[in-house]
This record gives sequence, C-alpha cells and structure tokens, in this order.
Amino acid sequence: MVREIMIEFAKLTGLSLAREVPRRYLWTDAFAVCNFLTIYQQTGDDQYRKLAISLVDQVHNLLGRHRSDDQRSGWISGLTEEEGRMHPTKSGLRIGKKINERKSGDPYDEQLEWDRDGQYYHYLTKWMHALNSVSCITGDSIYNRWAIELAKAVHARFAYAPLYSGQKRMYWKMSIDLSYPLVTSMGHHDPIDGLITYLELQAAAEKNPGQSTRLDLSEEIADMADICEGKSWATDDPLGIGELLTIVYKLAQLIINEGSEKADLLDVLVASSLIGMQSYERRNSLRHPADYRLAFRELGLSIGLHAIERLPGIIKQIPGDANLKQRLHARTDSLMRYTPFSDTIEKFWLQAANRKTESWLAHRDINMVMLATSLAPDAYFLI
Repeated sequence: MVREIMIEFAKLTGLSLAREVPRRYLWTDAFAVCNFLTIYQQTGDDQYRKLAISLVDQVHNLLGRHRSDDQRSGWISGLTEEEGRMHPTKSGLRIGKKINERKSGDPYDEQLEWDRDGQYYHYLTKWMHALNSVSCITGDSIYNRWAIELAKAVHARFAYAPLYSGQKRMYWKMSIDLSYPLVTSMGHHDPIDGLITYLELQAAAEKNPGQSTRLDLSEEIADMADICEGKSWATDDPLGIGELLTIVYKLAQLIINEGSEKADLLDVLVASSLIGMQSYERRNSLRHPADYRLAFRELGLSIGLHAIERLPGIIKQIPGDANLKQRLHARTDSLMRYTPFSDTIEKFWLQAANRKTESWLAHRDINMVMLATSLAPDAYFLI
C-alpha cells in the first residue's frame, strides 16, 4: 500500500510524470523524501532512492528560487546559478503556497495569510531532517551540509532578541528572502523542534571528519536551548501531540546514541505529551465522520504514537537519578496505553470511501504522504 501511495504521489505532483510546472510543497515533500527512503531500505529497489534524490533536487530548484509571478528571479539567496546549485539552501526555501507573499507594509489579513507564500520555520526543520536522512542512508555528506547551511541561514533570521526582554524569541513566518517577518508570533513547538533538529544535524556532521568548522551549530543549539527554557509544550492538537511524541523519541535516541545530556528535558517533554494525550482522549474526535476530520492532523498523531511504540526499550537506558528514571518509566507506560489509536486512525483513512470525501481531497497530497509515513515510518524516525 505504501508503494502504491508514493508512486501515485509522484505522478500527481509531477515528480515522475511530465508536468509543465511540478507541484512542490515543502512540508509534504519532506515526508515524501523519507517515505521513498523507507521503501528503498525495505525493498532494495534503487528507483525509490532515485525518487528521493530527484525530489530533493526538484524542491531546491523550485522552492529555492523566486516564484514565476515575482519580479525577482533566480535563487532567493541571490547567488549565481553555479553557486546556487552548490548551496541551494543558503537562504532557506519557500513554502510553496499558491499566492505570492504579502509585501512589507501591506495590510495583514489573517485568513489570506494561510494561502500566501513565504518561509515557515517548522517546514524548514522538516526539510533539514529529510536532507539528513538522505545523507544517512546514501552516505553522501553533501545533504547534511545543505541541512546545516539551511539551519544556520534561517536561524539567523527567525530567532531574534526583543527590545525589552533578555530571552530570544522566534518569528513564525518570514518573507521569501527572509528580510522581514510576515507573522511575528512564535510557533508553540518551533523552539523545541529546532533544538532537537540542530542536535540531530550536529551529531551527523561530527561523524564526517572532513566537515567544515563553519558548519558547526553549537551557537544555534545554545540559542535554542535558551529559547526553550521555561516553556510549556502541552497541546491538545493531534498534529502537535504527534510532533511532540516524535521529538520525544528523537531526543531519547540522541541521549543514548550521542551522549546528549538532556534527560531532564526528556522528562518535561514526556510529561507534556501525556497531558496532551489525556486531553485528546477526552475530546474523542475520532468518532466523527470523515467530512468533519482532517486526516493529516490525525495521521501526525498516528506517526507520533508509532514513535512511542519504540520508546520503552530506549527509556531503560536513559541515565539519571532514580526518581527521574521512575517518572520516565511511569509516564512512558501511560503513553503506551494510547498507541492503539494509531491503528484506529490508519484503518479509518485506508477505507476508500473516506479518501473520496471533500476533507481528504482538499489536502490530498499531504494526506497521502502522511498516511504512507504512518504505515512505514522508519526513515522518518532516523537519527
């Protein structure tokens, strides 16, 4: 089923079937890259590795450049054609929205802003992870380098120090060229997402002895750790809970495999995840018909629950005092009670009738790839 979904996705979006203009969207394509890599790992069929690499190239060549309806042209970094191909992520990547960005000084329309282009931090971290996964699976360090170049470029623009506060904050959405913020509020999980992603990229880079010291993320990691200080991560949004559960699993791996000394942070994240799951269970939104549900948000939760299925064995190895270990074990056991939700969600959206509803078709690309990730998440969970 996963192969069928991803082959259909490749055709629909212009990856493997000629279209005048391929349809690329950064969040969706990050999941798709990981899905192609998972299939390649499971089957050994090289066409899926090639599809992952082709998708990376297509994203860079479309979302790393200015839009066709923009007066500007070329790479959004301003680099020459040759330099841009060598450093395609040097100034970030566009979201891929249908409508051009709001110009600086134009009035803000909250509803319209959802359909406007620009750069989202949480989409960019997804792409960093996808690039790093390509690097890990193919052994080509250039993808890790591009991921780190992306991290450094966007961190410098998204993170800022407010005039009247010592603690840095982050913008939620920036302009295509990263020159001004489009939405100044901070995404709930953006700081913790950035911290864990940077740690992942740094750990991978340190395994490449030839990696340039200019690609060190130590300062950015310290920045993110400071922004995360004192924050609450609990949410009742299913996609947000799922993302948090995946972050928990990634951090646990980093603690065990890379020696990251963040067991206390892991404890906070596990506690926040449990609060979120308890709240979501009380709402019981899975009883509603398909037209009243958003598949990609539920599938985000399902993906996170699959991450938690892998957590107990790792938690046993987490260093720390007896009280911390006891809390981690107890809270992980409580989270495990919710893992059957993933099966419920997948079975519902695997029913053909539910994939013909307006709610599915309105977000078909993202729904397809996240269903595939939920069914086969190996490369997506790779650290």
